[in-house]
Amino acid sequence: MLLYRWLKDVTDERGSAKALVYRDTYLSWRGLLHRVDRRAQEFQAMGIQKGDWVGLMLGNVPDFVILALALSKLDACLIPLDPTTGTRELEMVLDAAPMRGLITRPRGGDTPQQPSGTLPPPRSVKAQPPKPTKPSQTPESRRRLQGTLLTCSIYKRATRPDSGEAPRVILFTTDVGGDPKGVLRTSGNLEASTKLITSALEMTPNDRILTAVPLYHAYGFDFGLLPGLKLGATLYLEDEVAPRRIAKVLREQEISIVPGTPTVYQQLAKIPTARALRTRGARFLSGGSRLEEQVAEAFRARYGQRLISVYHTTEAGVVAIDRRGQSPESVGKVVDGVEVRLTNAQGAPLAAGADKGVIWVHSTAVSPGAVGPHALKQPKARRGAPAGERDSTGWYRTGDLGRFDRSGRLFLEGREDDLVKVDGKRVALGEVEGCLESFPKVKEAQALVIQDPLGGPMVIARVVPLGRCKAEEIIDHCARNLAPYKVPRRIEFCESLGN
Repeated sequence: MLLYRWLKDVTDERGSAKALVYRDTYLSWRGLLHRVDRRAQEFQAMGIQKGDWVGLMLGNVPDFVILALALSKLDACLIPLDPTTGTRELEMVLDAAPMRGLITRPRGGDTPQQPSGTLPPPRSVKAQPPKPTKPSQTPESRRRLQGTLLTCSIYKRATRPDSGEAPRVILFTTDVGGDPKGVLRTSGNLEASTKLITSALEMTPNDRILTAVPLYHAYGFDFGLLPGLKLGATLYLEDEVAPRRIAKVLREQEISIVPGTPTVYQQLAKIPTARALRTRGARFLSGGSRLEEQVAEAFRARYGQRLISVYHTTEAGVVAIDRRGQSPESVGKVVDGVEVRLTNAQGAPLAAGADKGVIWVHSTAVSPGAVGPHALKQPKARRGAPAGERDSTGWYRTGDLGRFDRSGRLFLEGREDDLVKVDGKRVALGEVEGCLESFPKVKEAQALVIQDPLGGPMVIARVVPLGRCKAEEIIDHCARNLAPYKVPRRIEFCESLGN
C-alpha cells in the first residue's frame, strides 16, 4: 500500500492542489483519491486481492495513475506494460509473470494467439521447437471497467506463497537474448529510489513535472510518478511526443522538472518559433541514450536552459546525475547513497592503466531480482555475476562500460554485450538479427544502431540477400514479429557482412 499511503498523506496536506493535468483537464489530490477508492472497490469485486499481479497496458493518461493507485490500495502488484506490445512478446510476458488481471484498451485484451511463425533465438541460444499457446494465457473472464472503454481480463492463478518481501511493482525491460525481463521492485526499493531522486534534484511540492517519457518505463515511472506522489508535486501527462505542444506546456505551465530523452530535446530545439524559458531552477533531464554535445548546445541556445545527463537503469534506479549540466558527454557524479565500482570482465579490480571497466552498482534501490526466461538460464549470483545480475554481496552488474575522470565524473563507454538503447528502450541486436535471418530471402544479417541527425538513435540492418529481395519485404516481416522500436528503419544490401 506504499503508493496509496503516499496519496493519502498528500491529500491530507494538499487536498485542493492540482495532482494531475492532462490536456485541458485536471484532478485535485482530493478528486484523485476519490476516483482511486472507487476503482479499488471495483477491482475487489472482480476478485483481485492482496498479492495478485495485475498488468496495466496504458500510456500517459489519468487512468494509468488512477488504476495503479487503486491496485496499490489493495496491496496488489502493479505491472506497467507498453500498450504497443505485440502478441508474441505479450505471450512471453504472461509466461514470465503470470497475472491475475490484465487491463487494456479493447485491442490489447484479446486472447494471445499463436504467431504464424516462430523466430529463431539469438545465435548463442540453442533453437527450441515452437510451443503451443498455454491454457494459462487464456482469460477465464473479461469485464469492462465502469464508465470506460478499458477491459480487465481475469486469469485463473494459484495463490503465491509468501517468500520474503513481496514485489509491489514489476517493470519490464529486455534481457541480453531479447526476451522480456520483469524487474521486481519492493516497497523498500521504491522508497529508496524516490529518496535518491528527490534529494539529488532538490525537488519540492512546488515542482511541476512534465512526463515526456512513458510512465510504463522505469525512467518515467521513477522520475515522474514516484516523486510526484511522494511530494505532492503536480504531474503533467503527455501521451504523445508532439514537440510544439510540449514547448507550449513548458512555457505556459512553467514546468520545472522534465524527464526526457535526447531525441525529445533534439526535436524541441528545431522549433523555429521557440523562445527562451524564464522558469527558474528548471531541471531538464536527459536519459535513455547518449546525449550528444550538439543537442545540448542547440537546446541551450534555443531555450536558455542546460540539459542534465542522467544515468538510470531499470534494475538499479538512478546512479549518477550531472547536476550542473556542464558536461553533456558525462553522466555526472554518482548520487549520494549509491556506490559504484569498476572491474574487468571477470569481476576483479581494474589493472593499473586501464581506461574503462564494467560498472557495478550497490544501493538500497537495487532490485532483488527479476522474472523471465533469463532467470532459468543464469546460475545463482556469485561474485562473478553475469551482466544484469547481482552477486552474493548485493552488487549489481549493469553490463555498461564506464570510466571516471579525475574530478569523479562518470563517463559511459558502451556495453559488454549487444544490448543497446533506442530512446530509453533496450534492444538486443541478436534478437533483431534472428528475426532478419528467419526471413526466407535473407542469408545473413547484422543489426546496428546509428545516430540519425534528424530522428535520433535508430536500428538499421545490413543484409546479405538470397536472390532478389526488396527492403520493404524485410521491414514488413520485422514489423510483424518485433516491437515497433526494434524494427530496422533502413536496410542496406551487401554481398557479405565483411564488406
